[in-house]
Amino acid sequence: MYAVRLEAGGQWAELAAWGPHGTETGPSALDWSRRTHFLTPADAAPAEYIPSGLRPFTGADLTVRRPDGERGTWWTCTGAEQDGERSLRLEFTDERTGLRATLCYDTVPGTDVVLRRTELANDGDEVLHLEDLDSAAVNVPVQGGARLTYLAGQWSQEFTRHQLDLVRGRFAIGSIQGVPGHAYAPWLAVQDAAHPDSADTPTYGVALAWPGNWHITADAEPGGAVRVRAGRVPHEGAVALRPGATLTTPVLACAFSAGGLDGLGAEWHRYERHLAGERLHRPRKVLYNSWYATEFDVEATGQLELAAIAAEMGVELFVVDDGWFTGRKDEKGGLGDWQPDPAAFPGGTDGAAGLDALIARVRELGMDFGLWVEPEAISPAAQLYADHPDWVYRIDGRPATLVREQLLLDLGRADVQEFVIATLDRLLTAHDIRYLKWDMNRPPTERGRPGAIPPGELDLDAAHVAGYLRVLDHLRARHPHVTVEGCAGGGARIEHATLARTDVVWPSDNTAPLDRLAVQYGYLHAHAPHTMSSWVTDEPGVFDPRPRSLAFRFVLAAAGVLGIGADIRGWSAEQRAEAAGWVARYKDVRDVVHHGRARLIGGPDDATCAVQYDAPDGRRVVVAAWSTGRLDGAPLTPGRPARVRLRGLDPAARYTDHDTGTVYSGAHLLHSGLPLGWSAGHDAELVVLTMQ
Repeated sequence: MYAVRLEAGGQWAELAAWGPHGTETGPSALDWSRRTHFLTPADAAPAEYIPSGLRPFTGADLTVRRPDGERGTWWTCTGAEQDGERSLRLEFTDERTGLRATLCYDTVPGTDVVLRRTELANDGDEVLHLEDLDSAAVNVPVQGGARLTYLAGQWSQEFTRHQLDLVRGRFAIGSIQGVPGHAYAPWLAVQDAAHPDSADTPTYGVALAWPGNWHITADAEPGGAVRVRAGRVPHEGAVALRPGATLTTPVLACAFSAGGLDGLGAEWHRYERHLAGERLHRPRKVLYNSWYATEFDVEATGQLELAAIAAEMGVELFVVDDGWFTGRKDEKGGLGDWQPDPAAFPGGTDGAAGLDALIARVRELGMDFGLWVEPEAISPAAQLYADHPDWVYRIDGRPATLVREQLLLDLGRADVQEFVIATLDRLLTAHDIRYLKWDMNRPPTERGRPGAIPPGELDLDAAHVAGYLRVLDHLRARHPHVTVEGCAGGGARIEHATLARTDVVWPSDNTAPLDRLAVQYGYLHAHAPHTMSSWVTDEPGVFDPRPRSLAFRFVLAAAGVLGIGADIRGWSAEQRAEAAGWVARYKDVRDVVHHGRARLIGGPDDATCAVQYDAPDGRRVVVAAWSTGRLDGAPLTPGRPARVRLRGLDPAARYTDHDTGTVYSGAHLLHSGLPLGWSAGHDAELVVLTMQ
């Protein structure tokens, strides 16, 4: 329930109540009506969206600069439109500038998520420059300061969960890398720090749907509240809004749960299943990706050897990664010249026939075929760069910075978009490709577009985002049978606009077992298991080098969308047989993992960490569990197993372990817990419980 009211003078909208149904009955927990000292009433109000003129001191959501340099905006409500409990539109107008702002609210069926955005229209006769243009602000009542939970890290350590208490002051996260970035996810959860972080603590969250520059800011304000603002960040510092033009901000999804962070995660999972639409019901196939086995040394014979072994293990999809196209022997060449390498795929003059032959053989083995691409990138040695040097971001008279030996195409240009669309159409039409991995391995650096448009009138970040989303929308419409994976050097571009257009995403390039456990633990706070691609590899730990078993790696990858990326040519017959067993077990439970309620139990710093998945009808429960402690003995006293207390079960029901036949009461599993006998040779388990 999200209730909004107008300030008595109609100058702004403010939050009346947010929480369970009925919260709106009674005095507002955000009441600010008492006298304020040295502040304006608007500065103390729980304003939903307010310009700098009305809120001069404590942080506005919109700053508008007129040609004469004036930055103040003062508006009043000029209209309201409501569609029952489905949507609300509140219109505010500043007569002097001609600016019209419409606050838009939409509910999402089956969730406790409210979508916020703002439409900004220039009805005046002069150009307005928008220096701050947030999507929305949300207000959370707190008594003892705010406990903020956020996801942060770096490349190969994305989505690490962090918490801090904000009693007074400001907390800010964001990115100006042209993508959300590895450092922070555009997601934030807020709790009252006066209450413990428990399963019954009211928890509020926001997530910004924007695959470009962004920020989220939380202010602990006078009077005992925290106000969270979020929005895009223009690369040029301001966006020009011409007379007659309208700009719509990115969507800010706002979620509430009375069930703590775990309950909030369930709300985000429900919302992302809603974003997937009908594609949710298409099984995410077990894949093999050849990158770790061959890297750039791609050739048909080696790929077929890997494919044959993968098929024997029950893999359903074979993906050739980087290195399949002409000129791609290392990082320095090939990007932009998307033609199969005839040296890698012999049998014709241009490599196309050889690639088709490989695909046909993969299909005969019972697997679909997939391909890696990086459509936004270009190598300086590529023919495309020789033909179109103006297509890259650049600043005249300044050197170009190479990142990963490549430059970045200006995807905001219509001609670049058409090239990318034509390239992908050609590949997906000419070849039987059922899976496309879209990667992006560098941020924009010299972000300019020399030409007729003055730099002050450009909005390059928004233009690139629009081009990126246009291409993805084209893929979805023109090639609906193709599964699309989103990747950006790991997890640098994961947010709701991308998730609405892809089937899975790649959370991190780090596949080491304990490192990956921490990544996935944080990821599942914000995102659903059916979106989380995860591979079994042989990679050693980057941050935590302790070894773990093959079982550990398989159970970890089975917690999302299972893939294999190891050099399986070097696996023993016993390892391949074990892998086949895990693949079969995953196929049996993936419907529960992808469609059920996920519950995080413990964390990567605990001796035992688990994720519990409950089938929508409650008849099956799948528990993925890992021992994260020492492996040289029992974790507790000798002979006593570790126990994981499950949640949400029917205490009176009886549950049977599919593998052992052991029968548990729901009360036993809730109170005493599921026993797990860890040892040096047994550090992970996938338990399937069926309600009798």
